[in-house]
Parts: sequence; C-alpha cells; structure tokens
Amino acid sequence: MGIFSRRQSATTEPTQAVGPRTPFPAAETTGVELDPALRALTGEWTIDRPHSRIGFSVRHAMVTTVRGAFADYDSALYFDGAQPSRSRAELVIRVASVDTGVEQRDAHLIGTDFFDANRYPEMMFRSTSTTHVGAENFRMTGDLTIRDATRPVELQLAYLGSVLDPFGYERAGFDATTTIDRTEWGLVYNQRLEAGGAMVSERVRLQFDISAIRSVPLA
Repeated sequence: MGIFSRRQSATTEPTQAVGPRTPFPAAETTGVELDPALRALTGEWTIDRPHSRIGFSVRHAMVTTVRGAFADYDSALYFDGAQPSRSRAELVIRVASVDTGVEQRDAHLIGTDFFDANRYPEMMFRSTSTTHVGAENFRMTGDLTIRDATRPVELQLAYLGSVLDPFGYERAGFDATTTIDRTEWGLVYNQRLEAGGAMVSERVRLQFDISAIRSVPLA
C-alpha cells in the first residue's frame, strides 16, 4: 500500500468504508520491537482514492510490461500500532473500472477471456493475519477472490509514515506488493508467440499504493 504525498492534488472526502462481514482472525506476534509512535495510529482508516493506486503489472510479449489500475473500490482498514496481529484490511474492487490506458485492451480484460465482469463484477481481498517482521515492515496474509476462485496471498507491507495534511485529515501511507499466478484464479487465456513463449505472462505483480485517512466516527 503507498505514500500519500506522491501526487500533488487537492484532497477529497474519503469514500465510505465497507464494513467487515465477520471477525478477522489474528496472527501470532513475532516479538519484534515496535516503534511506540505507531500506537497513536491505532484505529479505523479508509483509502483516499485520488491519492492512492490499486494497480498491477504484467509482462507482455515477453519484452515489455503493461501496467493498469482499478479506479472504483471500497475499503475497510484497521491498524493496531500496539498489537499488529489485530490489524486487518478488506478491499472490494469493481473490475469494470480497470484502466490500462488502451480502451480496446480494457474491454478485453473485462470480457469473458479474463475478468468476465458481467458475471463477476467484483474481486475482493480480505486479510486473515498480520505479522510485524521488523522496523516498519509487516506481512499481511489474506484471501483474494477473483471470478469464482478464492486463494490465499501474502503481501509484503511497509508503513511509510503519517502526517496531518493542510486540509485537517490525518493520513498514513502504506505500500504493499505481491506476485500471483493468474491461472490459479481461472484467468487462463493466452496466445503463443511464434518464437516461443506467451503473449501475456501468467505472473502478475499486484501493487497497493495507499494513502489512508483516519475514519471519523459517526455521531
């Protein structure tokens, strides 16, 4: 998940968070010492879309990389600076919002060869455990659902800092990455190249550049 000040644009109201459906299980702590300042960050957070990016990258024709992102999603984040194992995240993404910068390619991605957005309009990540691994680094394990398949993934997550911005929002930045084999989620479409190899790599790197805003409790 990524740094909040990477883009210089006006802050907008954060989108409504999606509440957790059931209690999140917690991971065992590692005993690694935590920065006491992290305790002040404990609470509920929401992703600020204009200053965040939920993206991916994949090798194309074996010689270049295609990058894309999803613009429409809901989030529910809880960070516990004293007991990281209690931290949790849920992200629901509307796959029809995919944007790779090429309309024809986007249309192909949301069609039946890939996401099949008419049948499976959403994909979801829901954490199952969080472990502090040292300094400002964490490991978050969770279930990723694409189409009708749910499989575990492990995110390497880094806390990038926090700040009170000029608009009065308390922000925290996170960056997380993982690499998946898309065929494990039923995304098996491909074309073979004459010289050998595949038009689209089966390995996809997921990237979460997150500027999170502390949620204000409803009165």
